[in-house]
Amino acid sequence: MQITPDTAVTLTYRITDSRTGKLLDSGTTAYLHGGYENLFPAVEAALEGQGVGGRVELTLSAAEAFGPRDEALVTTIPKSEFPPGVKVGGQLRGAGPDGAPQIYNVVKIKGPVVLLDGNHPLAGQDIRFAATVTEVRAASAEEIAHRHVHGGHGHHH
Repeated sequence: MQITPDTAVTLTYRITDSRTGKLLDSGTTAYLHGGYENLFPAVEAALEGQGVGGRVELTLSAAEAFGPRDEALVTTIPKSEFPPGVKVGGQLRGAGPDGAPQIYNVVKIKGPVVLLDGNHPLAGQDIRFAATVTEVRAASAEEIAHRHVHGGHGHHH
């Protein structure tokens, strides 16, 4: 089966720094193909029409990948307001600068304050994205309605 709109696609991937080649992330993921915003648009376009065993390798600018850094998403909170049990590297939910829900990464705990960053850890970086297609199947009606793949390496309800 070839990758076309409304197919569920599983990939093994590697993300490296486009300048140094340093490995930033790797793994397996599943996404719903066809503009559902589950994968970088440039990668999705490159995968169109491929089947199992298909490969892509693209250099993506920060804007095409995880976006530019937004310093408005970097904030501090008093340690006294910090929930117990959360450590550096953990995440908290809070309101973003516009009041919308935002996930914050705990970056540093220093004295009486906690530094939080709502940017994706790879925001602002140009990356090299390499992937191999390991599975392609027709998406279920439920997956299409929910706009993401269920089960396996997709979303679990």
